[in-house]
Amino acid sequence: MIELLSLMQIGEALVGRGYEVAHIDLIIGEKNGVVGQAFANALSQLSAGHTPLLAVLRPNLITKPPAIIVPKVTVKSLEQAELVFGPAQAAVAKAIADSVEEGIIPKDMAEDLVVIVSVFIHPKAKDKNKIYYYNYSATKLAIKRAMGGFPDVDTVLWEKDRAFHPHIGRKLTKLWDPPYLQIAFDLTSLDEVLNVLRQIPESDHIIYEIGTPLAKRYGAEVVLKMREIKPHSFYIIDFKTLDVGKLEARMAVDATANGVVISGLAPLKTIAEGIKEAQKVGIYAIVDMLGVEDPIKRLEKIKEMDVFPDVVELHRAIDEEEGKPPWHLAKHVKEKFDVLVAVAGGIREENVQEVISAGADILIVGRAITRARDVEGAVRRFLNALKKPDTDQFRIMTDF
Repeated sequence: MIELLSLMQIGEALVGRGYEVAHIDLIIGEKNGVVGQAFANALSQLSAGHTPLLAVLRPNLITKPPAIIVPKVTVKSLEQAELVFGPAQAAVAKAIADSVEEGIIPKDMAEDLVVIVSVFIHPKAKDKNKIYYYNYSATKLAIKRAMGGFPDVDTVLWEKDRAFHPHIGRKLTKLWDPPYLQIAFDLTSLDEVLNVLRQIPESDHIIYEIGTPLAKRYGAEVVLKMREIKPHSFYIIDFKTLDVGKLEARMAVDATANGVVISGLAPLKTIAEGIKEAQKVGIYAIVDMLGVEDPIKRLEKIKEMDVFPDVVELHRAIDEEEGKPPWHLAKHVKEKFDVLVAVAGGIREENVQEVISAGADILIVGRAITRARDVEGAVRRFLNALKKPDTDQFRIMTDF
C-alpha cells in the first residue's frame, strides 16, 4: 500500500437521502507525488463558485493528513457557502481524524499524505445535522475504500450487470445469465404490441424482439415506443439483414436496440460488416440460420472472416413447423464455438427443459405469448419453466 500511495488511492461513497444526501469522491497520496501536486494546484488556483478550503476540526486546527475540500456544486449564495464551510467541512475533518485514530489511515503516514475531497451539497439542502452526519459517514467510508483498494476488479465485473443506479435504474446491455426468454413481436399493429407489452411482468430474464414484420412496418424507431413502457429492457431488432450490414447495425443502435439480427443467408461480407459494426458500437450481433442448409459450415465460413457473432439463432420458420426441432444442433454449435445459442420454433411451456438441456441459452417464443388470452400468465409459466430467479433489483449502494 505504501508504494501505491506514492501515486494515489481513490475512494467514493454515497450516504443519505433527500436533498442532504452526501456524495464524496476523494484521492489520497503522498505530498511529494502527483496527489501533492494536485493538492497545491487546487489550493493556489481558485475557481469562482468552487473555492477550495482546508478541512479544519476547529478554526486554526487542520487535519493530519491535511485535506482540501472542493465543492462539486457551484456555490452561488452565502447560505450555500455556510453549509460547505460549516457542517460539510467539519464532517470531512472529523472523518479524517477518526480514520487516523482507528488505523484506517496509518498514523505514521499522516505527515506524509494529503487528501483531496470533492463534496456534493445540493442547492436545496437545509438540514445541517443531516449534512454533517451524511458527509461524515460518506467521507469515512470513502477513505476506508480508498485505503483498502475497494472495489477490486472481480467485484466490478460481478456487479456491472447487476447494479441498479438510483438515477437511471438498471439498464440491460449484456446477456450474462442464461437461459433467457425472448418474446418475439411479429404483430403488425403498434397498438396491439404496446398493449401486450404492458401485460408482461418485469423480469431481467426477458428479451424483447422486434420481429421482421413489425420492423418493416414501423422501422427501427419502434424500439423507442416500446422503451416508453419497458425502459430498462433488452431489445433486439430482427432485420434479417441481407445487404448493407453495417448500415442496418447502425440503424439498430441509433434506435437504442441492444442487438441486431443478420441473416445467415447474406453474403459473407455483409455478415462480417454487420457483426463488426454491431460489436464496435457495443450491441449484440445475432446471425439467424433460418434457411441455411448447414449452419455449422456457415459458421466456419464466418469465422474465417475474422469475426463471429455474439448469438447464433437456430430457427425453424412459422411456415415450416415440421421435421427436426431447431434445437437439435444447439450442443454441436456450442461444442465448436464460444457463442450463445438461441432457438426459435416449436417451443412450448412443457418442453422448455428439453430445449435448455439441448444447449439453448435463449428460447424464442412468439404467438404462444403475444396471442395468449392471459399474456401475463403465459409469460410467468415460461419463466417458471426456465427455473431462473431474477437478480435482486433493489441492491443499491452496497459493497456486496
